[in-house]
Amino acid sequence: MDIRPRAVPPRVLTVAGSDSGGGAGIQADLKTMLAHGVHGMSVLTAVTAQNSLGVQGAWELPAEAVRAQYRSVVDDIGVQAVKTGMLASAELVETVAELLADTDAPVVVDPVGVSKHGDPLLAASALESVRTKLLPAATVATPNLDEVAQLTGVVVEGEAGMRRAADAVLAFGPRWVLIKGGHLAGDAVDLLTDGSEEHWLRAPRHDNRHTHGTGCTLASAVAASLAQGMAVPEAVRAAKEYVSGAIAAGFALGGGIGPVDHAWRRR
Repeated sequence: MDIRPRAVPPRVLTVAGSDSGGGAGIQADLKTMLAHGVHGMSVLTAVTAQNSLGVQGAWELPAEAVRAQYRSVVDDIGVQAVKTGMLASAELVETVAELLADTDAPVVVDPVGVSKHGDPLLAASALESVRTKLLPAATVATPNLDEVAQLTGVVVEGEAGMRRAADAVLAFGPRWVLIKGGHLAGDAVDLLTDGSEEHWLRAPRHDNRHTHGTGCTLASAVAASLAQGMAVPEAVRAAKEYVSGAIAAGFALGGGIGPVDHAWRRR
C-alpha cells in the first residue's frame, strides 16, 4: 500500500445558487471543477426548484448563512480561486463583495440575471450593487449579451458591438471582461479584453439545443484554470474549448432544455 502523502489539489470556491435539476448552478460548478482536477467547495446563496422546463421557485438564504459558509471554508481550507453565480438580492451581492475584498485569490464573476429559460434570478434592485460592489472585485467578469444590456444598457446586435459592450462593463472596474456572444447568429464568438489586449475566441456553433448550464460551466472552468496558475487569456481559451465540447455532447433530460455534458472528456 502506498502511504505517501498526496499533493493537495488547487481549491476553488463557488458562491452560487442550487439547481435541483443538476444542470446549472452549484451542481454544474462542482462537476466542472471535478472535471478540471481541482477541489470544488461551495457557498449556497439560494435554493431553486428547477428542471429542464424552467424555475418553479427560488428561496434565497440569509446573509448571515452565506457569510458563515464563506468564512468556514476560506478561513480553514483556503482558496486559490472564487467563482460567483446567482446572488439573488442586493443584500447578498453586497455581502459577497465584502467577503471577496478580504480574499487574496482571483475572482470570476458570472453576473447571473436570468436562467436559460428566461426566469429572473437577480432582483432588479440588486443591479446597482452588482455594478458598484461586485464587478470591481472581479478578475474576470463573464456576462452574456442579455446581462450586458441589463447592466449597461448597451444592446449588441452584431459582432461589431462587442467592443462597445466590453468598454461599458470594464468601466465598472473588473480587470478583464469576457463578452459572451453566444446569442448572436453564426459562429459562437466571445471577446476577452482588459481594455488594451483583445482576444477573440471562436468556435463552431453546434446544432444542439441542450445547453442548460453553459454560463456556470464556463465561469467555473475559468476559475479552475486560474487556480492552477494559468494566466487569464489561457484560462479563458481552455474554458471555451471545454464548454464547446460539453455543448456538443449535451443530452436530452426531461421535457425541455437538457444540460451540457460536464464529463464529455471521460465518456
